[in-house]
Amino acid sequence: MRSLILITTIILFTLSTNAQSKSTNSSSYQTALGVKVWDGGGISFKHFVNGNNALELIGYFWNKGTRVTGLYEIHGPINGATGLQWYIGPGAHIGFYNTKNGDGVFAGIDGVLGLDYKFKGAPINMSLDWQPSFEFGDNRGFYGNWGGLGIRYTF
Repeated sequence: MRSLILITTIILFTLSTNAQSKSTNSSSYQTALGVKVWDGGGISFKHFVNGNNALELIGYFWNKGTRVTGLYEIHGPINGATGLQWYIGPGAHIGFYNTKNGDGVFAGIDGVLGLDYKFKGAPINMSLDWQPSFEFGDNRGFYGNWGGLGIRYTF
């Protein structure tokens, strides 16, 4: 986990010296890169493809394996709360596990429901979400414990 945080910090520092924020006075952003904290940890890359529609790619890492998740997120504003948005959407994942339920490669479908906040005047974005998923395969099924707290640098 420490090496993940160190690598992400180096990436964010590099981006901050090379990239320019869309607008430092804006409460919106186009692209963000950072970490997602959950039972383990992960790297999160989020990019708005048009209007309120974003794609998020998350690489989770923990002691039982790795999971790569892709999400399509539809965002909407929360009236009276500048910079705060809700989001919802579908997705899919592939996991490489070593667990008591079986070793191997497993695929599944995901959903996401969350809140996204962009700090005004700072290139920082935070999110909090729940990502229920259904995984296909022997000893697999519904998992309701995915999601987490995301902290990202925006550019």
